[in-house]
Amino acid sequence: MKTFLIILVVAMATAVALLLALSAMPVVHLQPQVTALGVATALTLQVSDPHGIREAVVSVEQNGQRYSAWETKQPARRIFWQQAVPDSVWNFVAGTKTMPQLKDGKAQLIVEVTSNDFRGKTVRLERDVMVVTQPPVLTVDSDQHYLYLGMADLVTFNVAGYWTEAGVRVGDETFRSWPMPDGKPGLFSLFAFAWNMPPGTVPLVYATNPAGNEVTAAMAFQFPKKEQPKYRVRDLQLDDRFVQKVIGELDPNGSGDPIARFVKINSEMRRANNKTLSDLRFKTEGRFLWSQPFLQQHNSKVESSFADERNYIYQGKKIDQQVHLGYDLSITQHVGVEASNDGRVVYAAPLGIYGNCIVVDHGYGLQTIYGHLSEIAVHEGDIVKRGQIMGKSGQTGMAGGDHIHFSMQLEGVQIDPKEWWDGHWIKDHVAKRVSLAGFSD
Repeated sequence: MKTFLIILVVAMATAVALLLALSAMPVVHLQPQVTALGVATALTLQVSDPHGIREAVVSVEQNGQRYSAWETKQPARRIFWQQAVPDSVWNFVAGTKTMPQLKDGKAQLIVEVTSNDFRGKTVRLERDVMVVTQPPVLTVDSDQHYLYLGMADLVTFNVAGYWTEAGVRVGDETFRSWPMPDGKPGLFSLFAFAWNMPPGTVPLVYATNPAGNEVTAAMAFQFPKKEQPKYRVRDLQLDDRFVQKVIGELDPNGSGDPIARFVKINSEMRRANNKTLSDLRFKTEGRFLWSQPFLQQHNSKVESSFADERNYIYQGKKIDQQVHLGYDLSITQHVGVEASNDGRVVYAAPLGIYGNCIVVDHGYGLQTIYGHLSEIAVHEGDIVKRGQIMGKSGQTGMAGGDHIHFSMQLEGVQIDPKEWWDGHWIKDHVAKRVSLAGFSD
């Protein structure tokens, strides 16, 4: 009898140990990475557990009180639990709509998930959040903003209340805001009205918070009809020499019809290269790196202007159409390429259709682009001064002759440089609205 009892105890202990060992721990993910709760903030709870979930509870704790936001329960399975249960995903809302006791202010979001097996292990997530039920309040400057296709402007504004993001939206383009550079209260945003933006598009200042509250406000603006730019349409005649030059340099390992390869370079590679340029906005500095008007390359002749529409003609047939977002500046062969203004080099390498390319950041998302160079004499991270020689002109990339492709972009949107060459424009649109230390036109 004693032996039997010992065997029974050992067997039971072994069984318990085995059940404990085979029990699982839930893996819990709460999306999005919420930092605030509003009236009804949408949340998604995803749980991975091979034995399923016995209970999942979401609650909010504030000022020592806990309020239930959402929960689900299943019958307990302590011994004969399920196997290979797929992930569970639940969508729900949390906020003052379901928990009216909550007040604006700090709180804690708590998620507790219990595995449906012998051990019933509970995993707990805690996140500090803000309860926010009111949208921010916007006050926009009273300046008259004159907007032109392909050009830029600057607006100042103030945001009161709880907010995490603010800036300007123009159609589907977003331009971030920055603290006033002189330390004064308020924000400003440099924004662009893209060359292809529908003229009736209304630019809106906006502010949001992560609870889903957003407010917008319009600035005072006009589109002077008589002064809007008129973009040229040009036919570019292609010959076999130029086609072979382009595909040999930019698609050296390709095969197939040369014209099809050329068109692919001119369209698909162009889009990819412009995406690379646009992404350089993430490398900008949050300060003005310049204090003088931008330079047009000395003694340069403008061969092509901003937003020229180009028809590519081969043997009398139109094979492609693209828009040229910059200026082609020619002087002599292999002339020294001047930095248009003080700044920091954020790109210095070959870039597809642009050939050897340099991009200089001037702060607050404003950047200059120099393409088709034969030589690059700077490196990423270098500080350059206005007029400094950074390389030599050439005909690399999609260039048919020696010149400099010069363009500018603001927050990744390519814009017409001509206003930035004009000190009076900078004074009226930038220096009068924010502090631009040392500026002189």
